[in-house]
Amino acid sequence: MNHKLALDLDEHRDHLVAILRQVIADERIKGAEINQVVRAHARRTGARLYTRDELIRAYRQFAGSFDLPTFDPGLIERLRLKPVRTSSGVTPVTILTKPFPCPGECIFCPNDVRMPKSYLSDEPGAQRAEQNSFDPYLQTMSRLHAYYQTGHPTDKVELIILGGTWSFYPETYQIWFVRRAFDALHDFGASVDHSSEVERLLLEGSQLHPDRNHANVALHGDALQQTYNQVVQTIYKDEMRRSRELAAALSDGQHARSPIDEYATWAELEAAHRLNEGSPVRCVGLVIETRPDHISEEEVLRIRRLGCTKVQIGIQSLNDEVLRLNRRGHTVAATRRAMRLLRAAGFKIHAHWMPNLYGSSPQQDIEDYARLFGDPDFRPDELKLYPCSLIESAELMIEYRRGNWQPYSHDALLETLVGCLRLTPEYCRLTRIVRDIPSTDIVAGNKFTNFRQIAEEALARQGERSRDIRAREIRQQQVALEDLHLDELRYSVSTGEEVFLQMITEQREIAGFLRLFLPAPTLAPISEALRGAAVIREVHVYGQAVEIGESAAGRAQHSGLGTRLIERAVEISRAAGYDALAVISAVGTREYYRRRGFGDGSLYQRRSLREAVL
Repeated sequence: MNHKLALDLDEHRDHLVAILRQVIADERIKGAEINQVVRAHARRTGARLYTRDELIRAYRQFAGSFDLPTFDPGLIERLRLKPVRTSSGVTPVTILTKPFPCPGECIFCPNDVRMPKSYLSDEPGAQRAEQNSFDPYLQTMSRLHAYYQTGHPTDKVELIILGGTWSFYPETYQIWFVRRAFDALHDFGASVDHSSEVERLLLEGSQLHPDRNHANVALHGDALQQTYNQVVQTIYKDEMRRSRELAAALSDGQHARSPIDEYATWAELEAAHRLNEGSPVRCVGLVIETRPDHISEEEVLRIRRLGCTKVQIGIQSLNDEVLRLNRRGHTVAATRRAMRLLRAAGFKIHAHWMPNLYGSSPQQDIEDYARLFGDPDFRPDELKLYPCSLIESAELMIEYRRGNWQPYSHDALLETLVGCLRLTPEYCRLTRIVRDIPSTDIVAGNKFTNFRQIAEEALARQGERSRDIRAREIRQQQVALEDLHLDELRYSVSTGEEVFLQMITEQREIAGFLRLFLPAPTLAPISEALRGAAVIREVHVYGQAVEIGESAAGRAQHSGLGTRLIERAVEISRAAGYDALAVISAVGTREYYRRRGFGDGSLYQRRSLREAVL
């Protein structure tokens, strides 16, 4: 729901064209230098300061006219705002589920009843969700528009669904939520937008519309009269009752459906999946977040059916006493079981881990972190490293007031995080260090959002560097294929062996990688499609995202790296005696794998490794 009035390009054409001509005339002008050109033009002419999205929109409209050259994607790239957002090769679109009860009672968790559990209403992603009534179509569509307007590619989307515990939401809501996000991908690719209709329906019939949502209950952690769940069920009781009744009526075919009705069938979702396989805007990854105690064989197969390829899982600690003190609600044994099941099913495992929890200490945290990568039961692929911060609505306030818990000092936290960086292996990607919580929400604890940079600089002063994937990504660098070599890292896991194949430079900067899981012979397959098969859990090529079917000099994307990695995985799997190689492909990558010899299955694609008999 973006009600900002768009600039009249024709009215400002002369100024916009003048700026574009200057940028086009000198290819060295890029990044912040473009802002300097805009400011200088404004000073000379008295024109306003134009934004990047306005310059991009103007170039798209005026290219080939007014002495501007025909459309050049390279200029869009130079004009692009915040290029780092798509420098990992895909375009991330994060959307949040609606406020809903959570099975957890964690004392460190914020209790903002305007949001799904653990999120705060003034976090950037949460604000976008609330402005769009938590509707999946509106959130996805508005994010795609924002990317397009600021010059980012939108054809390869990683859809990230956050909010509370995904597995605790009703199944019909989950199916509907994913299906409607896919509807937005399709519509955006076809230059169709039903946002106005959806917003009108929400304004008329949903409490979640910002003009109708008057939830203003503030919970204080040291004086809780009601839990988050109790308040949410009270505030949104009419909305929840309406959703339940509507779902029952729709399942019986008694009600005509509207786009905001939180109900869809598996058949409808699967039809949306098939449509996305050839869409101009494809889902190349689908991520959900949940808890270890909500992972079972049935749940793993169900979220796979939704199209999920990666699971964010909150493990928080590998110390049962710390988990108990923080009322986490599960044990380390539950985490072990969950990660075994997820790995056996081929999912990418994106763990959340928290130092500075109640009952822990810097030394205990370092030992816990070492266990995370030293114990074959764990060893996650990605990690969010969230030091605990005190939020006023969290029950941790009680222990803080009693003097039982204090945030680490700056130096203690720095020492802890430097130790964590030092222990992180090359196969793991640290996606975030320190959560992006506004400092105004933090009662006590670290308020520096750039603590990763602070920790990496401290590590550099000691003559070391972080080895994790994110620290080594080539991002926007130009790289020649002959400067890359294949590196293979093998490590054991409780269910078999992992082979991390990476294409790297001599300085170990990474251009692409593949995660290959070699199941132990004794491991019973979680799906028949995985019987006798090694499993590709992820293929990722880094560098600035390039449109599907395009390539560019010096770019890793679309240069054949993915195919080389897959063929090496074939060689390794065949030599290890597997009959087939399976892949947990995203909906939008199915065609990519078909072209590389993989056949379709209900949940996985599979390629035979048996030699043809002549």
